[in-house]
Amino acid sequence: MLRWAGANWATVGYCLENNAEGLSKGMSMRCYSGAGAKSAPANNKPSIADKAAKQQYLTAQEEQALVEYVLRLADNGYPLPVRFLRSLALVIARQRSSTFQITDPRLEIRPPGKNWPQEFYLRHPQLKARRLRAIDWKRDDRQIEDKVRHWFAIIGRELVDPAILPENVYNMDETGVLLSVLKSLKVLVHRDDLRKHRGTTMKRTLVTAIECISADGRCLHPLIIWPAATNRSDRPRLLICDGFGTHESLEVMKFCFANRIILCRLPSHTSHKLQPCDVGVFGPLKTAYRAQVEQACRAGVKTIGKPHFTYLYDRARNEAFTPRNIRSAWSKSGLFPFDPSRVLREFPAPRTEVQTTIPVVHPTVSFNICHTPNTSDQYALLRSEVEKDTWNLDSVCKNRLRTLSHAAEKVFAERALLLEENRILFEQNNEKTCRKSSGAAVIGHAKVMSYEDIVEAQQKRDMTVAKEDSMRKRKSKGRDKPPSKSEEKRKAEQEIQAWNMSGYCSVLDL
Repeated sequence: MLRWAGANWATVGYCLENNAEGLSKGMSMRCYSGAGAKSAPANNKPSIADKAAKQQYLTAQEEQALVEYVLRLADNGYPLPVRFLRSLALVIARQRSSTFQITDPRLEIRPPGKNWPQEFYLRHPQLKARRLRAIDWKRDDRQIEDKVRHWFAIIGRELVDPAILPENVYNMDETGVLLSVLKSLKVLVHRDDLRKHRGTTMKRTLVTAIECISADGRCLHPLIIWPAATNRSDRPRLLICDGFGTHESLEVMKFCFANRIILCRLPSHTSHKLQPCDVGVFGPLKTAYRAQVEQACRAGVKTIGKPHFTYLYDRARNEAFTPRNIRSAWSKSGLFPFDPSRVLREFPAPRTEVQTTIPVVHPTVSFNICHTPNTSDQYALLRSEVEKDTWNLDSVCKNRLRTLSHAAEKVFAERALLLEENRILFEQNNEKTCRKSSGAAVIGHAKVMSYEDIVEAQQKRDMTVAKEDSMRKRKSKGRDKPPSKSEEKRKAEQEIQAWNMSGYCSVLDL
């Protein structure tokens, strides 16, 4: 729309020239001339953006509060699933007219539509929907960064020893392989074939394989453990294993000490970053084994059993345990060549907090005493009353008042989210305590085993054995001796006489 007052054709041409870009985008054009001209809408109707904002399920300030809540959850390591966005939006809508968790039962508040979550994160470019694989929170980068740095400080002092050669540095770990369980796979079928599954055998027998690889790209023969069922030089060996207590038994430490094997313990919850076996070879090994099972099934093998495992595992192992994969595993774990930055650069850089300056609005004294709003709806009513009295204010005061209004609306939305989070936490804390798991003990810090550790382990074992022996002796002393045969006979005769049953009963010697 073109509008002018008292403008000549030169002014009109200037307006057309400067608003050509706006007209090409479908925007309305307003031109004014004269010193006292002010911009104003042509028909005093709200803009399309303002109209669309009012039709949204949440206001702009409520959506901003929800965005910050989602980002805070992601920073804490627990990103919010997209399917939970609708429930949180409904929480904010319900809290508009309620105090704390008390909602008027007479109010029927509709939930947002099924496509609202997608439209929500599309409106906010700082959000992005992506698929994440689950990982133990204790293995998160921010939880293990200090352990990783400590590990490189410990292992670095050992690797600089010229007596430690790459061919004498080993990493040992076990991996579990399901005998015959396949994953989903893209296949080629006829276009009219509507089947959603493919035939295969399912055998969930878990076979354990212990593997050991060296830093120069070699691997030792595996040790296969079914369920229920070397010449050494004078140079020292360095063996890296994870921190499970079973790997540091007294027998293992004595054997390593007697054979000049330096036993190095990885810090807990870091094997996916620091252990070469996990970093570079176990993944390709399992992928290759599944491919071998696929090939065997296509060849007509109906059931994958123990006789097939060693054959299939050997072929998969030859494919995965190549010198290139093994050297790559040691390189990715930052050990050979020794480069801790290979691992540490994967950790997120610390975020710098953005300092936000909020303009100070000096309070004004009002002669109308009103009740302090406790809900979002009460605040909206108060805001509408205040806006009626701001027609004579200048633009600066109006902007400040609008900023204050948006901040309060955002605070109410954040309060609703925090109240819902507190309610969930309160319910969880009052539930019955979960059973304590009796898993294998995990030792926390990185360490190089020494003779003092063997002495300490031996003392602990001796104390445990002595304690068990003393308890066993105490129990044996506390037990009453079984009565003899004559005592049992005498007691039985006394009971018969007490019941006046001597004419009917007697005690027999058997």
